[in-house]
Amino acid sequence: MARRVLILGGGIGGVAAANALRARLPAADSVVVIDRARDQLFAPSLLWLMVGTRRPDRLSVPIQRHLRSGIDVVTADVRAIDADRRRVTTDAGVLEADALVLALGAELAPDASPGFLEAAHDIYTLDGATRFASALAAFEGGRIAVAVSGLPFKCPAAPYEAALLVDADLRRRKIRDRSRIDVYTPEPLPMPVAGPTLGEAVVELLRERGIDFHPGRSIASYDAAAREIAFTDGGRAGYDLLAAVPPHRAPAPVRESALAGPAGWIPVDRRTLSAAHDGVFALGDVSAVALASGKFLPKAGVFAHAEGSVVADQIAERFGLGPGRAFDGVGSCWIELGAGRAAFAVGDFYAEPDPQIALRRPGRIWHLGKVLFERAWLGAGPERLLADIGLRIGGRLAGVRVPL
Repeated sequence: MARRVLILGGGIGGVAAANALRARLPAADSVVVIDRARDQLFAPSLLWLMVGTRRPDRLSVPIQRHLRSGIDVVTADVRAIDADRRRVTTDAGVLEADALVLALGAELAPDASPGFLEAAHDIYTLDGATRFASALAAFEGGRIAVAVSGLPFKCPAAPYEAALLVDADLRRRKIRDRSRIDVYTPEPLPMPVAGPTLGEAVVELLRERGIDFHPGRSIASYDAAAREIAFTDGGRAGYDLLAAVPPHRAPAPVRESALAGPAGWIPVDRRTLSAAHDGVFALGDVSAVALASGKFLPKAGVFAHAEGSVVADQIAERFGLGPGRAFDGVGSCWIELGAGRAAFAVGDFYAEPDPQIALRRPGRIWHLGKVLFERAWLGAGPERLLADIGLRIGGRLAGVRVPL
């Protein structure tokens, strides 16, 4: 009897799961991807867009382009999830599955932070990053703030990369000496899940460039009229230009389902990515993967990508098609510095008692690796093939495993 796998979400993790499943399952089994959008935005490029080195019309590609043949795509909003029956209600109808994969990502919630919509440039959206680029181009000096509105948030290096890229742009334009850059975050250190060594290394990168880092600053609200950030401890900080990370939350159909944990995200087994309901899996930003330290795996595309193939193996095992692999918690991350240079962090987040993470020395090879990865994801045809080859070669020369 033919089986059906439903994958909710056509982002990096959903695409990885769909392609791996199509390769593993018999042709008679169907693999269906459901996403509200026809195109997929390559979110890592928003950081380059915000400093004017990318065009907004070139950062998206049709989801279908990333998928193998034999995968069905349904463009629809997910309205409700019945985890017990593996039944999904969408605005295009109701679908049931033999296995269900949740890859819906995190929902941006700017409305959850008072004043955010009026005061901040949301660097996690295409429109927000585009508007910030225009504002930065017109900026002639003053105080630029980069703020994290709440925890958790996806792409944990992004606010620090944003500050570093803005610094490089101001230096290029020779106005850095009449500008100040401040980073405000509730975190004690950048990327705290990765441990203090990495966090302190990132702080040093900021310090070397004269960027002021303000940890432990929880934001209460934004005041657009006064151009100030108000903190929960009663303090306030001014700015002339504000780039901010909006609050994040689990998507509504997840929060309203039986799958949701206390914070709205889906708790999963850290090795198999299986949820508490039979035949249901969650991966990427929508999942909550507990670590030995009591913290949770960061929400990052590199993990979603790796988890997609693991979930495919687990479903294949469920269908009697051989043993499934376990997720190993290994991940990596570029940290863009601007001016054609980047650092690169790689490590084991499942190491005990704490993750073991190393930050490679900043250089041009890491920046090249990220550019090649971007071209690989956005490219097509021969261009895509050449980019893939270049990325693999670059990764081997650098001595790291780069996910494709």
